[in-house]
Parts: sequence; structure tokens; C-alpha cells
Amino acid sequence: MAVLLHRLGRSAYRHRKLVLGIWLFVLAALITCVGVFGGKLDDRFSVPGTESQRALDSLSKTLPEASGASAQIVFTAPEGRRITESSYTAAIAGAVTEAKKAPQVGEVVDPQSSGAVSADRTTAIVQVQYPVQNAEVRTASVDAIKNAARAAERDGLRTSVGGSVFNSNGVHIGPSEIIGVAVALLVLVVTFGSLLAAGMALLPALIGVAAGLTGLLALAPAVSISSTAVTLALMLGLAVGIDYVLFILSRHRQQLARGIDPRESVALAVGTAGSAVVFAGTTVIIALAALSVIGIPFLTTMGLGAAGAVLVAVLAAITLVPAVAGFAGTRLAPRPGTRAARRAADAEGTTGRTTLGTRWTKWVIAKPLLTVLAVAGILVTLMLPAADLRLALPDNGSAPRASTQRTAYDTISAKFGPGFNGPLLVLAETNDRTAGASSRAGAQVAEKLRTLRDVKAVLPPQPTDDPAQSVITVLPASGPDSVRTGQLVREIRDFAPDLRAATGASIAVTGTTAVNIDVSNRLSDSLLPFVAIVVGLSLLLLMIVFRSLVVPVKAAVGFLLSVGASLGLVVAVFQWGWLADVLDVPHSGPVVSFLPIILIGVLFGLAMDYEVFLVSGMREEWAHTGRARQSVVDGARHSVRVVTAAALIMFTVFAGFFPLDDSLIKPIAFALAVGVAVDAFAVRMTLVPAVLALAGRGAWWLPGWLDRILPDLDVEGSSLRKAAPAERRESEPAVAGGAGGNSGR
Repeated sequence: MAVLLHRLGRSAYRHRKLVLGIWLFVLAALITCVGVFGGKLDDRFSVPGTESQRALDSLSKTLPEASGASAQIVFTAPEGRRITESSYTAAIAGAVTEAKKAPQVGEVVDPQSSGAVSADRTTAIVQVQYPVQNAEVRTASVDAIKNAARAAERDGLRTSVGGSVFNSNGVHIGPSEIIGVAVALLVLVVTFGSLLAAGMALLPALIGVAAGLTGLLALAPAVSISSTAVTLALMLGLAVGIDYVLFILSRHRQQLARGIDPRESVALAVGTAGSAVVFAGTTVIIALAALSVIGIPFLTTMGLGAAGAVLVAVLAAITLVPAVAGFAGTRLAPRPGTRAARRAADAEGTTGRTTLGTRWTKWVIAKPLLTVLAVAGILVTLMLPAADLRLALPDNGSAPRASTQRTAYDTISAKFGPGFNGPLLVLAETNDRTAGASSRAGAQVAEKLRTLRDVKAVLPPQPTDDPAQSVITVLPASGPDSVRTGQLVREIRDFAPDLRAATGASIAVTGTTAVNIDVSNRLSDSLLPFVAIVVGLSLLLLMIVFRSLVVPVKAAVGFLLSVGASLGLVVAVFQWGWLADVLDVPHSGPVVSFLPIILIGVLFGLAMDYEVFLVSGMREEWAHTGRARQSVVDGARHSVRVVTAAALIMFTVFAGFFPLDDSLIKPIAFALAVGVAVDAFAVRMTLVPAVLALAGRGAWWLPGWLDRILPDLDVEGSSLRKAAPAERRESEPAVAGGAGGNSGR
């Protein structure tokens, strides 16, 4: 692989104008496709094959209003007044009339018909039903509902609007993300000691991110893509894109500082650091693509979309970086006598100076057992809250406190009970299609359901276009993300055989709340098998790369510690509410149900990334000197600074998405930012050197029979030591570096 990438880097350098032109042409074509054919994002959650989804699909044909999107207009009377006063009922009636005129609206139910008037007569709810899903509801229709609510405000009457149409509403690019990129640029400037090098590192990464993101958006008309999938792809593409470019470009500048010809230096950097980039990127892609085996469509698109963004970032790193470096030529080389030149010499160990990374590694391995126990103890302590992890999909109860949907949600919970925000739909079907049969069976089912615990109310059965069907609305006593609501769903399903025997009707529990519960259950059941697959994959891949047993086991254990610590902090902040006010977390409750799997998939690839870049240098030193302990110190000297910069960039980019008022993205950004920091600084830079120092020569042992059957990926580029001299003799003299002047020799 290293030889192939070496040739690719050399070719991209030579044909730099063509390579850059191809990338810009592809980007322009994708932008045009998005502008011409761009479709709407779809934030539906569905679980094919589950009881709730099958029933919801059936209702979409026989009673579309029950399975489609919904909106609520909540009216609250001033203190000391009642919502039933004539002036307020007239205002509500006017709002109902205006809501019915809104495009796409299928049905509007006034409070008198539904009985949605609070017991204290201060609050009333108008229900708006759509025969289409959220993704198909046009902005004009939502705006019309808002205007209808606003027009009803008189004499102190307060209104707020909520419902499923006010859920997550697309991709957010704001000041925090721009600040994150600016901080990443600052880190690059400090790392390289050159504004030119920092800018040239950022340019390929941004082109790659733009291509990956527009490519994903271009698929929206043909594939159901959620706004969360796009935001995750943006987040990951930006983070890994900058990091991968950093790894290759930093190696290139170190080699330029030694006087290597720019074209050969680029080729060597792509062959060595680029091999590690391809390996690390492949692990991220595999882990993210593996999300598709869980069988949940929105998670599949999230995984494949993010994997596509990472793939584009890898391609940009191994093709655009050498092309862009070709335009700079020797100008990327650190000037003699500058701090950047001294750092490059320090990394080679030729100056005799001790770098900060070397001092840190020596301090860590001075008492390796104490270091291992201390780091492991801290991380295990951070993991403890994860034992209380509860999963659920967010609703309007986790929206920003100042938003209208949060106001509506809180008002309904306070005045009608939390279950009113998460009703369950029970679809009752009979084999008797005679007139009135389904109504009688539905009434009997409703009567039986009223006897169950945690049921606050059961509404009368509603007929559908199918004479054998009726729909019963069950209002739980608990909220949609409550454990008790999940237990109620299971209890109704367990009660189904008895209901069928007593009423002759088969039932299925569905509705948004039931679908969300089924999604969370599917994800919970998939978590441990997914962890096993990822850990097993890490053991195999690292065994192949490092020809060792200790290194992969240590890496896998460190990865589990990083994930556990990150999940523990997520539970403490987002579920328990620790520091929630300080961090502006609007709601304490269950963790987003797909966060653990996303975290595992992403953090696995990033952990392998740092592992390869740190440990490959240590293994190379071990192969040259045979001194186990000293090889840990000397190997870390080559890469600690670059890995530190990469981790800071990752942390900054992920943290830049944390301020978003998005209940899906906010905890994911927090988890990834914390996970990267823990894995890079606590595990890879502290725990890994200590474990390798403890293991000594045994860290690099692999049984001979196993060594013979494992393939050789040559991630470190050792084969280039044989191939490169011959290729240099065959190659023509280097041109004058494009915009870069001399060859550097």
C-alpha cells in the first residue's frame, strides 16, 4: 500500500493543475445538482418490521391524519380568567377557521370537540393533523399555523404552537462552527509556525468537506436523508479532513527541512503518513457503515453519509495535499533558524534538545505501573454514571426553553399531564366487516385498556376507511420519554392475547411515542453486539499493523475506557443534569438513543488514528534499536506534537457544534468532543506509553505462526526504503517547484 500511495502522491504533485481542476469541477457539479434537484430533508424515525411501524403504515392508508404530522395550538388565559369566556372562545374559533385554511392541513379539531380543555379551565388545545409526514409539510403551512395562533392573541390571551412539525428543522451553520474552524486554523499556525502552511492545510480539508456535504445533499431527492445525518457528516468531515491533511503535510515539512526534494518529499509523506491516513480512515468508514446492519433506515443514512464524508476526506488528503503542495514547492520548507525549523530538527532528534512531548513521555514511564493505575482509576470513575444510562429519542420537551414548541410542551404537561404530549395509538382490527362490528370491538378494547396501570385516559374509538379497523387513543400517566411509558407499551402488547379472546379484535400499539420506544429498544439491543464487532475489528486490524498481541489488546481496552468515560460524562450532564445550567443544556432526561452507537463508531476510528500515528513511531524505533523502553520515548518524539494538534482540532470542531439548539446534535457533539480529549490525552499519550514500558520486549511479540498468516499492510512504509531509491533514479529531475522556486537541495 505504501508503494502505491507513494506513486499516487508523486503523480498528483506532477499533475497538480489537473488534480485541482478535477476536484473543483466535481464540487461545482455537485453544487449545481443540489441547486437544481435538491430535495427536502426527512427527519422521520422508523423501524421496519416492528409492530408499531406495521400499524403506522396501515393507518397511513386508512386514516392518514392519524399517522401523519401534527401541530398543536395551545391557548392560555390570563391569571384569574377562564379560557371558556366568550371572548376567548371566539378567538379560538377564529384560529380554528384560519388553521383549516392552511395548505396541506387534513383536519383541525377544536377544544370543545376533543375535550382538550384543562380541569382548571385556563388552557385549551387545538389539534391540527396532516395527512403527510413531517418532511412533506411545507414551510408555508407551518407559518400559517403560527399566524393563526398569533391572530388569536387578544386581551392577554397567550398562545404557543408545538407538535411534531416543530421538531429538528435542518442543518445549522452558525458562529460557533465558524469559531471552531478559526481555532483549528490557529492550532495549525502554531503547529506549523507558518501561515502559508496552515492555509494550505485548511484548503484541501475545506474542499473535501464541501464535496462530501454537497454529494450527500445531492442524494436527498432520491434517498431519505435526515438533517442530523447532514450535520454529522459535516462535523466528521471537517474534523477528520483537517486532521488527515495535518498528518501528511507535517511529515512533508519535516522532510523538506532535511533538504529532500519537494516532489520526492510529497511522495514519501503520502506513502508513509498517507498509509496511516488510509488505514485510520478505513476503520472509521467500516465502523460507520456497520451501522446499516442494525436495520434502522435513519441510522443507516447517518452512518453511510458520515462514512462517505470520511471517504472524501481521505481522498482529498492523498490527492489534493500533494497537488496543493506542488504549487508551493520549497516555500513550505521551514526557513533555517526559525522555530518551525528547530521543531522539525527536534522531531528528528538531531539537536539534542528535549521536546515537551519527550519530557511528558519520560515522566509517564518513570513509574509506569502507578501511571496505569492512576489513569485507569480516573477513567473507571468517570464511567460509573454510564451504568444508569437510559435511551430515548428527543421530543419537544428537550427543545430550547425559549422556543414556542417547548412552551407548548411544558404548558400541556402542567395542565393536562405529561402523557398528553405522548399519546399511544392502539389499532384494533376484527375479522367481522359488518356495520358497527369494529366500533363495538373498539369500545370493548377501550374499556379493557382503562383498567391498566399508568393509563390516565382512553378516548373513544375512531373509525378508519377500513370497516374492520378502529383507532383508540391512550393517554399515559407519564411522559413520552418515561420508563413507565415504555413499560405501559409492553404491558398493552402482553395484554393483546387476552383482549383478542375477550373482544375478537387483534391490537397493535403504534403512534410516534410507540415508534420512538421501538427505535430505542432496537438500538439498546444492538449496542453490545456492535461493541463486540468494533472491539474484535480493532484487535484484528492492530494485530496486522503492529505484529503484536499486547498493542491491540491495550488499544482495545483503552478504547473501551474512552467510550465508557465519555458516556459517563454524557449521563452526568444530560441525564442527571450536572452543570446543565452552566453548559446551557435545556432538558435533563434520557440520552439520545443512537448516541452510544454513533460515539462507538466514530471514536473507534479516531482512536485507531491516534494509535497508529503514535505507536508506529515506537515500533520503528524498536525495529532499529531493539531497546524497548527507549523506543517508547524516541518514537513518541516524532508524533506527540502532531497528534496533540490533531486532537485539539478535533475537539475544537466537535465543541463548535455543542452550542447548537438541537436536541440531537448537542449531546453527540459533547460526547465526541469529550471522547476525543479523553482518548488522545489520557489513553494514547499517557496510558499507552506506560503499558508499553511495563510490557518491555514482550510488547512487540507475536507468535511466528500467526505472523506468517497475517497479511502485511505496510502502514509504516518500510517497503519504501527499498522502492524509493530505484524510483528516484528512474524519475526525471524535479521542476522548479511551480510557485515554489528551487528544489531544496
